[in-house]
Order: sequence, then C-alpha cells, then structure tokens
Amino acid sequence: MEPSAVREGGVERLRPGWMTVLAVLFFTAFVVAFVSDLLIPAARGTEVWFGIELHGPLAIATAPLHWAWFALAAWAFWTGRTWIVPWAAGYLFYVALSHVIWSQASPNGRGWPIGLVQAAVISGLGYFLLCIHELEGPSR
Repeated sequence: MEPSAVREGGVERLRPGWMTVLAVLFFTAFVVAFVSDLLIPAARGTEVWFGIELHGPLAIATAPLHWAWFALAAWAFWTGRTWIVPWAAGYLFYVALSHVIWSQASPNGRGWPIGLVQAAVISGLGYFLLCIHELEGPSR
C-alpha cells in the first residue's frame, strides 16, 4: 500500500499504509459503535469494561468513552501521529486481558481457556503493531 502525505508541525511527510488501514478500522469501529449504541436497544444496554459487563444507565453513560477512543485513534492514525501506536498497542493488551476476564465472568463467556486463546491472538496483534512501529524508525 502506498504511503499518503500528512502534515504535522508544518512538515509534510508520508503516512505509512498500515496507519491508513488502522485509521479506517478505528473509524469503522467508531461508526458501528456510535450507530448501534444510539439505534439498537440491545447494544445500548451493555458495555464491557475490564471484562465486566455494565448494563442500563451505567452502560449508556460509559458508551461515549468508547466512541471517543475510537474517534481519537482514527484521527491520530489518519494524520500519521506516531504517539498513537503505543497507545493502540496498550489498548489491544487491555482488550486481551478483558477477554480473559469476560470469558470467565460473563454468563455469555465460554470459560477461561477460550479467553486465553482470544487474549493470545489479540496480544499478538498488539505486539505486531509495536514491531511495525519500531521498524518505521525513531518517533517523529
């Protein structure tokens, strides 16, 4: 994928293709979460934080935190902000831990062994993201 030009601090540089892909993925997550939380009653009623399901008013109150994170990450990747990479990797590690907890704690979970498999895959993505970032060179 060809890099795209971005401006940061008055300097034009190239945004790597992988950042464009992540920008699109985070923007899609933002749109899907925003629309489903507003328009689908079943989605509106549940949020998961640290592997624990929140329901009702607490879920509704915390949903904008997910929207804000997805929107911020989409913007940062689209504009080529390299500081977002370790934050996104950290988010993936957080999601991995949350899957282990949710798989055991939720009645909808399938038990901790499946949670560990999910966590390994998601953590692997976080590690891969950090490796790609490191290959790009020093932080800009």
